[in-house]
Amino acid sequence: MVDKDTVTVRYADPFRLLRDLRGMGETNAVLERRRTPLKRQTLMAAMAKYVDRFADHDGRVPATFEILTMTAWAPAPGQQKPLQPGSAGRSLAQALGADEVSLGEKADPKRG
Repeated sequence: MVDKDTVTVRYADPFRLLRDLRGMGETNAVLERRRTPLKRQTLMAAMAKYVDRFADHDGRVPATFEILTMTAWAPAPGQQKPLQPGSAGRSLAQALGADEVSLGEKADPKRG
């Protein structure tokens, strides 16, 4: 099962965004990336352009993150196996004390 949450965070400045990205391990993982540090002048110019382009009316920089949560399980060898479909002794409506409502005719397995 996979769940996805989308969260938008508003940062006071883009350097706080960069710090959080580094903390999440979201740095450049490309093998052929440049190995020398970025020049301060280049970084400052990039941050200024980022603010000009993306800052809100109050100067805060929004960043949207998608958080994926994946859940899985594998049955244990001794775990009870599910029954065959249609083998129940009672219907769900009976178990819930409700009236059973028909959704129409069942398909005839012989007609395909």
